[in-house]
Amino acid sequence: MAEQSRAAVRRTYERIGDHFSKTREYAWPEVESFVADADGVETALDVGCGNGRHAALLADVADRVVGLDASRALLREAHDRVGRRVSLVQGDATRLPLTADSVDLAVYVATLHHLPTAADRRASLDELARVLAPGSSALVSAWSTAHDRFDAPADAETGFDTTVDWTLPGGETVPRFYHIYAPAEFERDVAESGLTLRSLELSSGNCYAVVEPEGKGP
Repeated sequence: MAEQSRAAVRRTYERIGDHFSKTREYAWPEVESFVADADGVETALDVGCGNGRHAALLADVADRVVGLDASRALLREAHDRVGRRVSLVQGDATRLPLTADSVDLAVYVATLHHLPTAADRRASLDELARVLAPGSSALVSAWSTAHDRFDAPADAETGFDTTVDWTLPGGETVPRFYHIYAPAEFERDVAESGLTLRSLELSSGNCYAVVEPEGKGP
């Protein structure tokens, strides 16, 4: 596999963003359930907001919502969808443009696995921990080796890098980078970051973790 970078991943989504957005209309039920439990939220964050489908849920429960994505193409789609309700920012999950302890609720869904190195993925988890306020929580997800798309041992300790092609309407295929997490590896990365794991589950081939910032009591 060719060496990947965050810039290369961003370029991929600039190319496919418009078509990709059309296939991502509805919020995931796991995110709906997580957000439905929220109360008294001042500031919420969607890391890797894409077309804004999950930021829209956050806007229903928070006074202020920030949606961050690396792709301008996807941010344009998000602006059309939720631009009046969400502050949209182009940025990098490893360097969140927010002050420490400023976020009460966050979702970081289907984005962590696109970061091309282990150091990037861990840095992004540490950044999430930095911006989360005392008493806050976040939902983090990533594709896992348990997904039926992959032929991986159920007891694998580490995952693997791969690409999954996206086919545009004209027939062109664009490879998308993924790090496919073994559940044990996902749990380990969260545990070794500045986050505390509150719960972990596998659903629809994804790892989902509800986390809170370590050492920041309410």
